[in-house]
Amino acid sequence: MTEREGAETARVSTRGRRPGRRPGAADTRGEIVTAARRIFADKGFDKATIRGIAREAGVDPALVHHYFDTKEGIFVAALRLPLDPAKALPLVLQGPREEIGERVVRFVLTMTADPLAREPVLALVRSATTNEKIVAMMREFLTQAVVTRVAQGLDIPPIRMEVAFAQMFGVVLLRYVLAVEPLASVGIDELVELLAPTVQRYLGEA
Repeated sequence: MTEREGAETARVSTRGRRPGRRPGAADTRGEIVTAARRIFADKGFDKATIRGIAREAGVDPALVHHYFDTKEGIFVAALRLPLDPAKALPLVLQGPREEIGERVVRFVLTMTADPLAREPVLALVRSATTNEKIVAMMREFLTQAVVTRVAQGLDIPPIRMEVAFAQMFGVVLLRYVLAVEPLASVGIDELVELLAPTVQRYLGEA
């Protein structure tokens, strides 16, 4: 059999396969992420589905679950966010309730201290100032993946998690986007000492 005949035979043998793990060295994960970006941009977080992303990528939904577990997981990958709330929040929430403020503040400040971790988030913030679709998409994601999950885990009204988030979000913006001094240069330990009591008041009591 010639090389050309062999290639033709290989093409014929793949016809009729159900969508799933693609043969060869194709970047299937990358194609799923690209498809997810299109779906999230078009439908937002709430209306996007694993099945719809799989259909856009031309793979079986089980393969999307194989790589990303959940819709939140693929959203994190598609937008290059620094962490998956489903994995990070349990680590922050576990431990003494009277120390939840310090844990939250230290976690946010430590994570955003890494330029590679914070840049995708800041890029989204910049885009959100001119793109309502991004605003809606991030609002849906934060509500479902962060605010609701923490509020349920701590048995507190969602508004208390939202004001705690607003506090930390404002600090990150002033520290890294506007670079307001001395906030931009002060050490993490000093900021934790200043901010933890306030966040503790929001989150510490059921």
